[in-house]
Amino acid sequence: MNTITLRLSVMMFLQFFIWGGWFVTLGTYLGSNLSATGGQIGMAFSTQSWGAIIAPFIVGLIADRFFNAERILGVLHLIGAVLMYCMYQATDFDAFYPYVLGYMIVFMPTLALVNSVSFEQLTNPSKQFGKIRVWGTIGWIVAGLMISYVFSWDAQQAIQEGMLRNTFMLCAIASLALGIFSFTLPKTPPKGAGAGTGLREVLGIDALALLKSRNFLIFFLSSVLICIPLAFYYQNANPFLTEIGVENATGKMTLGQVSEVLFMLALPVFLNRFGIKKTLLLGMLAWVLRYVFFAYGNADSGIVLLLIGIALHGVCYDFFFVSGQIYTDAKAGAKIKSAAQGLITLATYGVGMLIGFWVAGQITEAYSTESGHIWTNVWLFPAAFALVVLVIFALLFKDEKVSTDG
Repeated sequence: MNTITLRLSVMMFLQFFIWGGWFVTLGTYLGSNLSATGGQIGMAFSTQSWGAIIAPFIVGLIADRFFNAERILGVLHLIGAVLMYCMYQATDFDAFYPYVLGYMIVFMPTLALVNSVSFEQLTNPSKQFGKIRVWGTIGWIVAGLMISYVFSWDAQQAIQEGMLRNTFMLCAIASLALGIFSFTLPKTPPKGAGAGTGLREVLGIDALALLKSRNFLIFFLSSVLICIPLAFYYQNANPFLTEIGVENATGKMTLGQVSEVLFMLALPVFLNRFGIKKTLLLGMLAWVLRYVFFAYGNADSGIVLLLIGIALHGVCYDFFFVSGQIYTDAKAGAKIKSAAQGLITLATYGVGMLIGFWVAGQITEAYSTESGHIWTNVWLFPAAFALVVLVIFALLFKDEKVSTDG
């Protein structure tokens, strides 16, 4: 591993260590320590979507035109460190919410910036980027393992004592470190207004013409709709596992990231052998099965169902969202590739997840009781919703040949 690859790998590790170090346990912390309602927890998670919607303006209007990407990355993570420390100090939801909203607005643009810094330094991104990006997944896994097995902050007694609050301090320190480290990264100058990375491309305006294709329109709408079940996992999985008594829930959830890496390797084989339609359908079916397993699993005899549900994350994410990115890239053509990816990202992580977190908050609140939640009912809703999307997609989408090269 050469020096540049090492530095980029450290950048990716810290980037996703920070995200995984607080976002996974956020719902548990808010419910247990700040007495937040289901609707309020949904509001907190929705800040990710607001960040995704606002991020293109920061990247498209500032980073791509006026400043080096690595410097913007550094500044955003330093601001993030301060906001994360403020979240650590917040004593109720009303005080916490403005900080998490501000944090997500500065964090979400960094996801595009770390990619920009990486791609600028690589001679063959299609072959080299995966080896660097995998360190991000490793960072997320390490954060979860530290919370569960090193510090035991997610143990029942520790949660009652407010120890999950320390995740924000841990991530504030990591954000400070990455903020400083970013200024040592290789220079990534702005592309300029005419380089094809402007706001039109990032927002996906030029890609709207793709929606004239019936197949792409069906895929596009399905992508937005499937984000509603997706939001249930991000928002409820950790509180659910913790509430029903699963030990080291955060550590066990890292099994999802391990499976993500493994199924990413299998994805090209599935696409080439079964085609895009069957691959996307398999991804949607995995969402249905995951939530059924969650609905009927438990911390004792049904723990295997829960672990299988967590492990299905690789199929859920890779076979729908990653294969969807490949499909979008193939449909777009050379001139509007960036615009097409921008359109899908804005529609899914922005609009789709925003709706999803709101729905998840309302459903969770509807099935809350004095002693906890009726989790079977909570999980059967996204299972049924994903099944409806699957059936509609299966009936209306016509299979296509998609290349996985380059």
